[in-house]
Amino acid sequence: MKVVVIGGTGLIGSKVVSKLRQLGHDVVAASPASGVNTLTGEGLAEAVAGAEVVVDVSNSPSFEDRAVLEFFETSGRNLLAAEAAAGVKHHVALSVVGTDRLPDSGYFRAKVAQEKLIKASGTPYTILRSTQFFEFLNGIVQSATEGQTVRLSPALVQPIVSDDVADALVDVALAAPANGTIELAGPERIGLDTLVGRYLSAKRDARTVVADAHARYFGAELNDQSLTPGENARIAPTRFEAWLSRSKAQA
Repeated sequence: MKVVVIGGTGLIGSKVVSKLRQLGHDVVAASPASGVNTLTGEGLAEAVAGAEVVVDVSNSPSFEDRAVLEFFETSGRNLLAAEAAAGVKHHVALSVVGTDRLPDSGYFRAKVAQEKLIKASGTPYTILRSTQFFEFLNGIVQSATEGQTVRLSPALVQPIVSDDVADALVDVALAAPANGTIELAGPERIGLDTLVGRYLSAKRDARTVVADAHARYFGAELNDQSLTPGENARIAPTRFEAWLSRSKAQA
């Protein structure tokens, strides 16, 4: 069947495109580079014409509060309208575990807005909420660094590798719409400060991690429930050390 992947050239999207093509599906990797722009609507109608499933893994280029909200609201409305016109049977969206628990974060508020649009659209849907990717650890480090100190919350997280996220998205895209939300997480719960300490140690990075319960994570204070999934989450197999070993080998 025809599947359109919005954000199909990014970290997650490119993996989803590859896996779906290997399974024999007709896949469109849609992105501004391919002439499909969800913010302006350019190329959307043509991209989704004849598609049965649309997988949206796009992300805002800016995390500034107003910009990220505008991105998810505008692109969401444009995409869902194009899908309705084309008769798309299943809208799949990637979101974040804890989205509705961190209203102090502009990014998480924007993801809540995106999810509300999907639920109200009338198109059958599945929202897959994932925990933080191992691949984003460097960005987390940079956002929390002051000089040679990395100040982070000790709150629990349950991170995941991007390949496991892509596998789950493929499974969801090929299944019947859940018309609900599925949570996805990695196999280990660990304090965010401890995780980053292990990451920096593996990279032989001399920066020091300081645990601070009031340290903000993209604008919000965390507790042990903020970024961890509930009881019925899908648990992915890849552990942190396996990802580190693979990353070193590829490097």
